[in-house]
Amino acid sequence: MRSITTPILQVILILASACTVNPQSSSVPEGRRLRDIVADKYPHGNLLVGATTGSWSFNEPIGEIMDREFSYVTPENDFKHRIIRSNPNDWDWSLADAWLQHIVENGQVLRIHGPISPQCSNWAKEDSRTAEELSLELDSFMTALCKRYNGAAGIHYLDVVNEVALGDGSWHHPKPGTDQWENPWLKIGQDNDPNQTPLYVEQAFAIANEHAPDLKLIFNNHCHPGTQGMEKVKETILYLRDRGYRVDGLGWQSHIEVGWATEENLRELRKVIDWCQERNLEFHVTEFSAWIMDASTQTLDEQAYTYGAIMDILLEELDNRTMGWNTWHITDAAGWHSERLPSLFDTNYLPKPAYYRLQQSLESGGKEAR
Repeated sequence: MRSITTPILQVILILASACTVNPQSSSVPEGRRLRDIVADKYPHGNLLVGATTGSWSFNEPIGEIMDREFSYVTPENDFKHRIIRSNPNDWDWSLADAWLQHIVENGQVLRIHGPISPQCSNWAKEDSRTAEELSLELDSFMTALCKRYNGAAGIHYLDVVNEVALGDGSWHHPKPGTDQWENPWLKIGQDNDPNQTPLYVEQAFAIANEHAPDLKLIFNNHCHPGTQGMEKVKETILYLRDRGYRVDGLGWQSHIEVGWATEENLRELRKVIDWCQERNLEFHVTEFSAWIMDASTQTLDEQAYTYGAIMDILLEELDNRTMGWNTWHITDAAGWHSERLPSLFDTNYLPKPAYYRLQQSLESGGKEAR
């Protein structure tokens, strides 16, 4: 066990870390690299441990850490509709294509994230868009993406849809204008089943089933276990399977606050994993964050516990099914809500207690930590 700093010192470290800018390089942590532990301890390949960044980081310290620590990667935005298709007349594959050689050179598996999601172009979000226009655009974009990357070396997974249901069990829907977090694809229509399942979800999976036979297809969403939204996601997966569509896994975007890992919440997480395993579905933690919302009351050790508790559950439930875990943040130096200091590495690219807690879980299979 490594020494743990006191809560007061942790707060000082957090505040000091947040004020540090322009670090020059990353520092290699003690112990084995995470990707080496996974390769050694889980040789059957049924545990994926990864991280997210963009192609912009390839020559930056963040990219250096990604390649050093992770054999599983998820591009944050590079495969999304708003990047590749600003409007139906434009195609820009450059950021997505940049990953192809990179993952081969670094021996990495890649999951394509969020092609059909709220992260779409302003053209799609315009209030004047009709159901017919959106359906044609979804078909054009999704078909081209599947054909382009199916069978590409290193690309193994595809988040077919992303952020479909909200926590209260309602469908993520269009909103006025183009500057809000909205899901315009719902305009395409809904089925007449009890859940009024969005037609765009079925359309996206139909395209992926036809044109991405070599990729594992993930239904990705952000609703937490135990919420109505998670139940809606599970019901929708069954809806798709009943219609003959292949769905290979459920993804949970686990952006959580330090302290989330209570016994009740962990019990609900186990239930979701068990539900997946009973139906031959992979389970993926696709966007892990452990937010420090208040540095005066929440400590780095508590953050480390939150990281470890989630990983311990995955290892406990691993058995013969495939599990994935992907942190949405590599360092506190950059990224979405980096001010909440969610990452494994600080703004100086130094490992935080969360890194060592994750390392310990992987080395022990989660047993020592429990």
